[in-house]
Amino acid sequence: MSSLPAPSPPVTLETQPFWDAAAAGRLVLPRCDACTTVIWYPRAFCPACGSTAVCWIDAAGTGTVYSCTVVRKGQGAYREAAPYVVAYVELDEGPRMMTNVVGCDPDAVSIGMRVEVTFDATDKGTALPRFRPVGS
Repeated sequence: MSSLPAPSPPVTLETQPFWDAAAAGRLVLPRCDACTTVIWYPRAFCPACGSTAVCWIDAAGTGTVYSCTVVRKGQGAYREAAPYVVAYVELDEGPRMMTNVVGCDPDAVSIGMRVEVTFDATDKGTALPRFRPVGS
């Protein structure tokens, strides 16, 4: 678990499978049965083709830092956590997820860095997916 705050996310009927899997330490993603697009953010339809034939797949949990920034002055619950990294991670399955990179010096995070998922438990029984450098 990282030292970042772990606020409980809003859970809806559409996102419930994602948050249930995250609480169990698994990363799952919706995939369109019609066009095979892997979808992020979880929803009941495909943003690429409009199909409602969407299923859940187990994701590898690995990806590459696509973009990142180091926050040096946090706000609210994150005020005491600074510095920390906010990043877009391009998952090996294709979509990009906004997240945090943890488990290393924030200044060591760079575009192209290989990362793997880790989960931070919330106080409401869910868990937030965050990423750390592969092998750390």
